Order: sequence, then C-alpha cells, then structure tokens
Amino acid sequence: MKNHLASNRKGQLLASCALLSLSFATAAHAQDTTSDKAKKADQPKQIEEVVVTGSRIRQNPLEAKAPVQVMSAEDIDQSGVVGIADFLQRLPIAGSAINRTNNSSGNLGFPPDGSGIGAGASEVDLRYLTSKRVLVLVDGKRWVRGSSASGVSGAVDLNTIPTGAIKSIEVLQDGASTIYGSDAIAGVVNIKTSDNYDGIHGSAYYGLYGQGDGKTQEYDVSFGAKADKARMFLDVSYAKQGGISAGDRDISAYPIPGQTFGASSGTPQGRFLFTDPRNGETMNLTINDGVGGVPSYDYADPTGGDFHNFALADRFNYQPYNYLSTPNERVNVFAKAEYDLTDTITYRVLAAFNNRQSTSRAAPEPLFFGPDGGGGHWMENVSISANNPYNPFGITLDSSNLIFIGRRPIEAGPRVFEQNVNTWYIANTIDGSFNAGGKDWYWDVNAVWSQNNASQIKHGAFNARKLFDALGDPAACSAIPGCVPFNLFGGQGADGNGSITKAMLDYVTFAQKDVSQQKLLDLTANLSGSVADLPAGPLGVAVGWEYREEQGSFTPDAIVSSGETAGVPASPTAGKIHSKEIYGETNVPLLSDVSGAKLLALDAAFRWSDYSTSGSNTVFKVGGVWQVNDDLTFRGNWSEGFRAPNIGELFNSGSRFDAGITDPCDSSDGVVPDNCATFGLPADYNQPNPQISVTTGGNRNLKPEQAKTWTAGLTYSPKGLADSMGVDLITFEANYYNIKINDAIQAPDAADVLNRCVDTLDPTACGAITRSSTGTVTRIDGILQNIASIKTSGLDWSIALNTTPADWGQMRFKWVNSHLFKYEQTTPTADGFQVQDLAGEELGSPTRAYVKWKSSLLVDWTLDEWSAGATFRYIDTVWEDCTGTVADFGFTNQCTTPTRNKLKGRLYTDLQVTYRPTDLNDKVGITFGVQNLLKTATPICYSCDLNSMDGTIYPVPGRFFYGRISFTL
Repeated sequence: MKNHLASNRKGQLLASCALLSLSFATAAHAQDTTSDKAKKADQPKQIEEVVVTGSRIRQNPLEAKAPVQVMSAEDIDQSGVVGIADFLQRLPIAGSAINRTNNSSGNLGFPPDGSGIGAGASEVDLRYLTSKRVLVLVDGKRWVRGSSASGVSGAVDLNTIPTGAIKSIEVLQDGASTIYGSDAIAGVVNIKTSDNYDGIHGSAYYGLYGQGDGKTQEYDVSFGAKADKARMFLDVSYAKQGGISAGDRDISAYPIPGQTFGASSGTPQGRFLFTDPRNGETMNLTINDGVGGVPSYDYADPTGGDFHNFALADRFNYQPYNYLSTPNERVNVFAKAEYDLTDTITYRVLAAFNNRQSTSRAAPEPLFFGPDGGGGHWMENVSISANNPYNPFGITLDSSNLIFIGRRPIEAGPRVFEQNVNTWYIANTIDGSFNAGGKDWYWDVNAVWSQNNASQIKHGAFNARKLFDALGDPAACSAIPGCVPFNLFGGQGADGNGSITKAMLDYVTFAQKDVSQQKLLDLTANLSGSVADLPAGPLGVAVGWEYREEQGSFTPDAIVSSGETAGVPASPTAGKIHSKEIYGETNVPLLSDVSGAKLLALDAAFRWSDYSTSGSNTVFKVGGVWQVNDDLTFRGNWSEGFRAPNIGELFNSGSRFDAGITDPCDSSDGVVPDNCATFGLPADYNQPNPQISVTTGGNRNLKPEQAKTWTAGLTYSPKGLADSMGVDLITFEANYYNIKINDAIQAPDAADVLNRCVDTLDPTACGAITRSSTGTVTRIDGILQNIASIKTSGLDWSIALNTTPADWGQMRFKWVNSHLFKYEQTTPTADGFQVQDLAGEELGSPTRAYVKWKSSLLVDWTLDEWSAGATFRYIDTVWEDCTGTVADFGFTNQCTTPTRNKLKGRLYTDLQVTYRPTDLNDKVGITFGVQNLLKTATPICYSCDLNSMDGTIYPVPGRFFYGRISFTL
C-alpha cells in the first residue's frame, strides 16, 4: 500500500510538472509584436456575440432561446461548500444523485440500473431524471464518465473537476440532443473555466460541524500570465473532507430512530434456525452473552443450556460502523494555454489531472448460511459437520435440516473500502475565423482525450468456499493447506474478544481488489456564420461533425467474479461504443425593431447519429423567441432527444443489489394475502432478513431512449417599475417544461414484481422470483430492458432584485423555485400497464425523492469593506411507504399512518460575512459562515437504505462552521 501511494504521488508530481512546462513553454514562445498591438488598439469595440450553452450559432446572450441558469464563481464561494456537486445539488432544479452523504460502500450491492455503485463519487441530477440523463460539459466539450472500481458508471463524477478553475456554471434547463448528442435529455451542465490570465490568486478554507467532526479543508492557488500572442492559466488545489460516523448523530445511531436495538440477524452471538431431527422441532436460537468456547446444547431442553430463543433485542446494531458522510481527499492540477498562430487562428490546450482518494465503511461482513440466507452457492449449500469441534448441536447441519444461520464476525473488524482514482484529461483546439462573401465565419476543430483508472481495496472480505471447507469435516479440512476449522458458534465470550481466532480469520478472509477504467476520445469540428442578410437580421447557420469513442471496464477480484465471496457478488463488465454524428442548426430572424416586436426569430436544428451498438438515429428541434420590447421576452422550444445505452447498461454481465423489500406474505403487520399459502408459507411466517437480493444484468439488445420536450418561458424586466421602486434591477423569469421519455431503460421494479406475484400469481412475475424450500424469497431477477415510459412536467421561476447603491449599502435578492407537477412512470404488467405518479414520493431503496417544491432565497448586502449574505432553502414535504424494517418489527406507530410516513418540509438557513480591507486594496478577503444556522432537524426516512435519511436532498444534521481567506497578487 505504501508503494502504491508513493507511486501515486510521483504521478501527481509528474503531471504537475508537465502541465507547468506546457504552460510556460507556450508563454515563452510568444512574440511581443508592437505593430500587432497597435492594430488591436485601433479596432473599435463592439458588442460581442458569443456561443451560448444550447446553441453553436454566435448570438447576443440576451436573445438566447433556451432557458439557462447561470452561476458565477462568486456564487459558489458564497454557498460555503467545497466541491461542484455539493453546490449543484443545492439548486432547486437538482434531483437526487449520489454524493458523500448518500454513497453506499458496496455492502448494499450494485444499483439495478447498471451504473455501478460509484463509491466515493458525486454526481448531479436534473428534474429527477437521474444523472445518466444529464450531459456534463467543460468549456462546451464532453467530460469523461466517472470510475470508482465498482461498476461502469453512466454519469460524470464531478469530483474530477476542480472548483478553483471555474469561471461560471451554466445549467441548460432544456433538452439539447440536437446540439450535443446523447445524454442531454434532462439538461446540460456546462462548466466554464477561468480565463483570468493575469496575476496570482489563492484561497484557504477550513470548516467543521458543531459536533467537532466532518472537518473540511481546501487550498487553491492559481497563476495567470500573458504576452502579446500567448496566454496561460494554471490552478492547483487540494481538498480534504472528513468523514462523519453514523453513530454520532441521533437520526442514524440505530436502524430505527428512537429505538435502541439492532435490525440484523447477522449478530456477533449468532442466530441459528434449523430443524432438529431428534425432537422434530424448528429451532430459532442464539447463544447467551458471555459463553465463548463451545456452548452447551440439549435437544430435549434447547433453551436450558447456553441458548435462548432469538428475539428482537438480540438483533445487531450495525449503524455505528457506517459513515453518515464519507471522507474524501482530492488533488487537482488544471492548466490551459492559448497561442495566436495568426491574427485569425488560435491554438488552445486544456489539460487536467485529478486524484481522488476516498474511503467507505460498513459493519463487519455478515455471514449468512443455509437456503434462506441468500449467500450464494457455497453458503446456501454448506454442510457443517457434526465432527466440527465447535459444533454444539451434535448433528450435521446441511440442506436436510438447516434453514438459516447468521453470524457477524466482528473479530475481523469493519469492512473498509478504499478507492483511489486517477483522471487525466486533455483537449486540443484550433479555432479561427474568415470572411467569405462579406460574411464572418467561425470554425473550430477539437480533439479530446480522457481516461480515468480506479482501484478499490476492500478489507474484511470473506471467502465463501474456504468457509465451506473450514465448517465441513475436520479431516477434509486438514488435507487442505492452511485450512483451520472455523468456530461459527462460540459468540463473543465473557471478555468480548470473540471465539474466531486470528488463525481462523487468516484462512477465510482476503483483501478484495477491484479495478475499473473509462476512456473517452472525442473529435469534433464546427462551422458557423451567416449566409444572408434578411430584413430583420442575418440568417445564421451552424454545422458540425463528431466522432466519439468510449471504452469502459470493471474487473472485480477473481474470488468475487468466481462466486466464492461471502459478500456481494459481481461479474466483469467490458465494452466499447463509437459513434459518428453530424448536426445542423439555423437561426432565422423574422422581425426586428417594429411595433410589438423588437425581435422575432425562429431556430431549428437536427442531429444524425450512428452508434456501433444501437444503430442510427435522427432528432429535430424547433424554437423561437419573441422579444416584445426591452422589458418582455417570450420563448418556446420543442425538441426530440435520445440517450444511447451506455457501457454498463449494455455489457454488465450480472450484478446484485440487496434492496430493502418486505415480502407481502410477512405476517408482522397482521395481514397475510390468501395466495401466500400457494408458496407453502405458514400463516405466521416472518421474513428472516429485511433485505432481498435483486439481480440484474446488461442487455446488448437495448435501444436508445427517445424523448420529446416542450418548454415555454418568459423573462420580464420592467425598467419603469424598477425606476419607480428606486431599484437598479428587477427581473422575473418563468419556464415551463414537459418531457416524455419512451423506451426508458430500467430493470423491472423488484418490489412491484414481488407484489404482483403474490397478488395475482402472474406467471411472468412469479417466474422472476426464487423462494427457498421454506418459502423465503432469496432472489428477484430482471435484466435491463426498454420497458418504461416517463412523463414529467413542472415550472421553474425566479425573481431577482438589486437595490440602488446608497449610504447604507446595496442589497441583492434572488428567489429561485422549482415545482414538480407530475412524474409519471409507466411499466408493463401481465394484463396491461401500471402508472405511478412519483411526485411528492420518497422511494427509499435505492434512495430517491421526488420533491414537489424546492425553493432558494438569496439575500446579500454590501457596504464598502463589508458584505453579508443569507440563503434560505426550502424542501417540500414528501411521503414514503412505512414498510420494511419498521413494519417488520411492529413499529408502524412511529409513522404518520400505519402504512405511510410524512417527511415534513424543511427550511434551512445559511449565513456568511466577508471583510475586504480597503487598506489592502481589496486584494484580501476574510469570510466566516455557518450552514444550517438554526440547526433544522433532518426528517426521518424509515424506508431509506442508508442512515434513516435521504442524503440526496437533505444535509447532514448539525451546524457547519467555516472560514475562508482569499488573496490576489
């Protein structure tokens, strides 16, 4: 491990030196041509038309036809967060995405969408359409998808993009497949990097929670220089975000908040369900505390010795071992340089290196044996020999009598998952302009290459096949090199040290090593300009070509892929996709500077794509803008979109997710459907494990998802009203959206499949379900398919107001809102279709909330050296099904109703104060802030997979204090 880290640091150093050399070499080759300077100085200044996010045609940003939300680097600083994902996930338009507070360590398995676990990653979701339907660009170019050594992701890990290099972030709240290609169904996040080619800038940040944990630090320094023909920018940053243990917050200290007991049958003392042939009774036992060694058992009096009947109080509390927020450490080196080859042609290069080291943690690996354990071949078919020196029952436990054994070997310590991810990115661009027929034309040719390599080491993993050997006949074990009989039955003993010795652990445990990789090669060429002058203005056009190649692979440890792990199994994934694409776009001005129309223009676009994996596809878009006058503008767009299936969805060869699903046949709630007897279940059946294994896999026959998007909006900025109110600016903006996705790629919902089987005995549903000989559900199967359609609509609106500077200072108000009207998901059933409106719902497993209303109000004040700001963020009420662990253990009285629980709306308040002393020419800034000033409590989520809260939308409980000092030289 030490050599691995040393090698990693060398790689970081070499990358830093290479980028520095590149930047300074570019500046060194610049020639200071006085005559060129004079020519530029003589040129008159004009209003610059630029390429805006959502179009390739240069235009006035005020005339953009698509809704775009723009955030500056100052907005990021004012939020007080570290990391782009943390900032974007606070936006009202953001949906539910993995982050440091909602990041499984791998103990839950692989989400059934084929994307991989993404351990340690942070992503962004827009409009609740998932991260894989959001396209992330950097300076208008694609960024490589994430890699975490836990599958092949279909989304970008925003940890790989340095915050210190950002100039602004533009969020396109519209589909843009015609302009950018696949994935841009929910919207586009375009991160624009700094072009400050002058001076040295730096900052240092430190923060922590009031409880003393979650310590966070970030250091950033950037350097810019320019000559007559050359410009360069270099940014180096380091960020370290400390972890928070689940046991250190009340909400996550126990599996059910407010109840001080555990939830797992995998306990340190063991749970033993078997039928004893000597008395014909089914035993459900655990050993008494403090036994150790070999406990005594009498089949004539099973609870008269060292055993008692397993009860709720015996369940294990795994929560203190988990992270509520995972630690994360990142090093970023980012450089860009430009060189003017001629007066009209410029060469640009952008290069970046990122290293992420993160750690996830979970309770010691539970060992589940027997047909009801769902632990895989070796665990389900184990034969624990009567001759095993630690077997207290005097009989062999095998398929003839064994039902379930659960043992938590805390002697082995917690499962620790260490991720190490290196990401390289380089983009080369040559762009320029020329005049043809009296018209200015602009062109660019781009080549992007990027790669990330990820490795993960899991400590505390168990080899199922070796456990099979160590629990079997001691004579057979002695013939196997290194095999030591395993003590599954002794519990922890009076001293608490446990009955599993180091020699036993040395044989059955291993360090699991998984790796993954993603590569991107993207070649593009674009040409834009005007072909004619119409009465209302120039007829603009843009055309372009793209060739893109993506490769991805995930290679789990050989023990895991062979099915010999006692943990979550996984299979290798490897694939390659390449596409050829062309697009065209036009902008047609119809009216200009006439009564009732300062501007009326239409635009249209198309894109043709040919994918090696899913064939060809063509999409279209039409839109328009009507600027009534200087105050009022209307806009509207209709577009088609598509998303080609990604590598994980196509080539995943099999994975498992342990979802929190309650079997409808469980009798804990007092209701048992009539059909349960069909499965051979008794009326008093109790599900032994609240998690059920859901298996899924990729499908090479998947088709691209198809989308249709309508958007309509307006911007109203009445200067007369602003003047009458005595303010500088007042702007109202509203955007309505309506999106429909057909052929949506997903696996059948496992809970729905199980419910449908029990309710209707649908043969298709029941065929996907595996029950053990006792009737317990051990597996639900379903590969990814084009089975769903999604319809969603909503309204985003905002109000911005800036006051006129006065003696008391100046104030700025910005109120941003997002309303989700509906989110209907339609899936096929045996006799038709099932439609679910998820608006206002919390799914829980995998954790995901669909909030109907999210709102953010920013208020800030500036006066001379001082500035202060407050942010108020509101998250509306959502509802969850009160099932799973709460219902299984009979605590539905904690829910709002016996079957439903209300996660009430929350208002979070953040405060920040900054001082910039004029004596230092405003070159130094000192900032102090606090997040969640009023210590608003996080609502309890009983169905959520992790920590009884939805970390995709709610912050970690507690106040977070931070400070930052920044400087400019």
